[in-house]
Amino acid sequence: MDKRRKALTLAASVAALAGASLTLAPPASAAGGKVPYNGACGSGYSVVDHKDIDGIQTGEVATVYLTYNGVKNCVITITFKDGYKYHMKAAIKISGPGGGWVQDDGDYLHYAGPVYTPSSSAGQCVDWYGGISGIYAGENNSHCG
Repeated sequence: MDKRRKALTLAASVAALAGASLTLAPPASAAGGKVPYNGACGSGYSVVDHKDIDGIQTGEVATVYLTYNGVKNCVITITFKDGYKYHMKAAIKISGPGGGWVQDDGDYLHYAGPVYTPSSSAGQCVDWYGGISGIYAGENNSHCG
């Protein structure tokens, strides 16, 4: 076998291995935050979105999750550091005028929330966010329907 043919065979083998590893990788999902979802919103709630929160200077890491059960939305902010209470927040409201925030704000070891929309959020948009130590992430007017 000449050098060119060996090089082509080697290149084809590397490409095949790279393709195989890509097909074996798990699919990305809404539940794929830096801190895993803990199910605290209750049975029947599925994760529809998340935002990671990184305190680059302070080292705090958390993930805020938006979940839905077909009727109501729920928000929870989760950290994975043990042994220290962090000031955390979880908040949600139905988008638009007149919608009041439902929030949980305090010093917690593991998570803030869960907080739920006060009435059915089916067919409506929500504003939601979470925070840890003054660093916040979330979305306004999202996940309509």
